[in-house]
Amino acid sequence: MAAEIEFPRDGLDRDETHTREQLGRTWASPRGVIGWLSEVDHKMIGRRSLIAAVAFFVLGGLLALAMRVQLARADSTLIGPDLYNQLFSMHGSTMMFLFAVPVMQAFGVYLVPLMVGTRAIAFPRLNAFAFWVYVFGGVMLYVAFALDIGPDTGWFSYVPLSGPQYSSGKRVDFWAQMITFTELSSLAIAVSTICTIFKQRAPGMTLSKMPLFVWALLVTSFMVCFAMPAVMIASTYLLLDRSIATQFFNPAEGGDPLLWQHLFWFFGHPEVYIIFIPALGIVSMVVATFSRRPVFGYPLMVLALLSTGFLAFGLWVHHMFATGLPRLGDSFYTAASMMIALPSGVQIFCWIATMWLGEIRFTTPMLFMIGFVVEFVLGGLTGVMLASVPMDLQVHDTYFVVAHFHYVLVPGAIFGIMAGVYYWLPKWVGNMYDMTLAKWHFWLSTIFVNVLFFPQHFLGLAGMPRRIPDYAVQFTDWNMVSSIGGFGFGLSQLLFPYLIWKCVKSGQRVTSNKVWEGAHGLEWELPSPAPYHSWQEPPSDAVIARGAFH
Repeated sequence: MAAEIEFPRDGLDRDETHTREQLGRTWASPRGVIGWLSEVDHKMIGRRSLIAAVAFFVLGGLLALAMRVQLARADSTLIGPDLYNQLFSMHGSTMMFLFAVPVMQAFGVYLVPLMVGTRAIAFPRLNAFAFWVYVFGGVMLYVAFALDIGPDTGWFSYVPLSGPQYSSGKRVDFWAQMITFTELSSLAIAVSTICTIFKQRAPGMTLSKMPLFVWALLVTSFMVCFAMPAVMIASTYLLLDRSIATQFFNPAEGGDPLLWQHLFWFFGHPEVYIIFIPALGIVSMVVATFSRRPVFGYPLMVLALLSTGFLAFGLWVHHMFATGLPRLGDSFYTAASMMIALPSGVQIFCWIATMWLGEIRFTTPMLFMIGFVVEFVLGGLTGVMLASVPMDLQVHDTYFVVAHFHYVLVPGAIFGIMAGVYYWLPKWVGNMYDMTLAKWHFWLSTIFVNVLFFPQHFLGLAGMPRRIPDYAVQFTDWNMVSSIGGFGFGLSQLLFPYLIWKCVKSGQRVTSNKVWEGAHGLEWELPSPAPYHSWQEPPSDAVIARGAFH
């Protein structure tokens, strides 16, 4: 694209600053409401997506705190069963569909074009359309919840519970429509990202020189293209069953309720990896910069990302061990569930080798990176336990599963996100943040997230079922501890928006493109914040080599 643009020759030698100003005026969006709505710049869309995802995260967190208030003691009557069902359904749907996947894709929308040396993302209008569809789907769901017609069948909406026989009204319909909107948005962003990486890289940016974060987004985008259609088909089938009496999931008419679980979990388990594979890429960028050396085993890291993406589609049935499927088939999914730990282990050992051979600086991004690895390993260990059919049958639908799931996605994915935010925030806004406050954010988050979720392992092993608003009195003590941890974790997150606001308003101005000593990647060759049109011309081979990670 850059080679096709020619500027008028007026006989004057324009310096780089003047050219950037002219490009900025040429590419800038119109002013006013129309200009704001028609914005297509990938950096602006990426920032808006991050803000929207964080807003949904706050809403989902408030729902979780409401549940922890109800569960703080036995025999609580603060929240009734119907509202509780809506709360845990909205919480799960928000975190999985409106926060976790969109926030990871938002990182890619902002950073991938900068990292591969292109001026704009491929299909910028499609990318902008994806943002508005995503926001509309989330707002629609919360309007329904405010009107007491929010979903009440869980974020998974198992049939026949979510079918017309047991869930009358429009609650499940709103949920299914939200699925269509958000997954359509994810597919559009995935297509834009793939085309940007394959077709718009700078001439010298070969696949072997791409940053590991770009590799992670490439793998994630392909996974989205294969996984999201499954849940969109499932939600469409459900809407048809509910609205025009088709019988896809009705066994009395030749349908099969297990079809829903197969379609949903064929999407649902890869989605877990769709969420944290970008976090793996973020962690690789952070560990290289703050260990002051290239990432150890770059080819192995790339192969591990590719292997994780491939294997993720071969173990969805481990969510269905209690459904009565043939035990011989279960054994294959048990093996696949244990096998997928191998590429993750390769990456962890490569990070450890990078730090071992480097000179570590314990900045806030590095602390969150270390926290990510520790918490992710804890969640992964319980995942290997649940891959065993006998163990899974014993703790199925107990709080042990809740603890495992949240250890992978809360301290796992969120710590990876925080590492990325604190790493690239000076690049995004052009100011440095308060390091002391940021470290307080890390330590408080680390302490309280373990107080919140670790006791739930004991609750699950003791037999406490999940998705219930009340419980037997013997579970009270650990539930009280978990609720204290929940409020501590929630309050500690208040530091984050305050720190961002302080950084934007009064942070120390960044005077160098490379905010961090030893930072690699083409994004650090641009001013902070990056100009509207990003790259004035494709980066040279020398610039690409200077930013390479190996």
